[in-house]
Amino acid sequence: MKLVHSTVSLMALGCAALLAMSVAAVASAQQSPEDLARELLDATDDLQRGDSSHARVTMQVKTSRFERTLTMEAWSKGEETSLIKILSPVKEAGMATLKVDKNIWNYLPKVDRTTKVPASMMSGAWMGSHFSNDDLVKESRMADDYTYEIVEMPSDNADGLYIIHLTPKPDAPVVWGKVVVNIRGEDRMPTVIEYRDEKDKPARTMTFSDVRELGGKLVPCTMTLVPLDKPEEFTRVTYESLEFDLDIPDSTFTVQALRP
Repeated sequence: MKLVHSTVSLMALGCAALLAMSVAAVASAQQSPEDLARELLDATDDLQRGDSSHARVTMQVKTSRFERTLTMEAWSKGEETSLIKILSPVKEAGMATLKVDKNIWNYLPKVDRTTKVPASMMSGAWMGSHFSNDDLVKESRMADDYTYEIVEMPSDNADGLYIIHLTPKPDAPVVWGKVVVNIRGEDRMPTVIEYRDEKDKPARTMTFSDVRELGGKLVPCTMTLVPLDKPEEFTRVTYESLEFDLDIPDSTFTVQALRP
């Protein structure tokens, strides 16, 4: 009886999946290419976002000089505020970063000191990773800062991908000369984002993997950033837990909250 029940359940799930894919296909066919591209880009921007969120994350960093793994707890509210606290290893435990709008403060527990990151250091590495301080404060959306075009549909390539080319708008506060976004047609999950310089030379890639449900949403739980001039290096961020739309008090995102 259990086998029969499992088979029926699998058949039902299969039919539901086919129905969902059919509905998505019809919806895509009814959209203009521009509207479809915008929807795909916005969904990519919002993957780990909600009105608010709380997450436990590990970050593995490998460079030519060192390797280390940090475990962190993070809170966010909207796109303007976030707080990240390091839980381990012991050497870094208690360090924290607060982001409010375009401002960043770091707390160093060893000296019990909070410092604001000056504009001159915004391009510097955050916690020794391949992410910069500037990456943390970006509140932009791809569809707002770039003009975009779907250059390939899932039916055009063997991998079943939407491939979108983005070119920065003249007044956009971005450093990239071009961005290429690859998104799976079957579930609209991003697979790779390639960032190119002003000479159209690939500079870094962000790869998305381990797609599963967290916080009631289907999300890629692992993101790996690789600088292409140093392909042996990487920063890998993995979500261990993720909750959305929580009631997080505004006092969480204050300089005072950086201290334990």
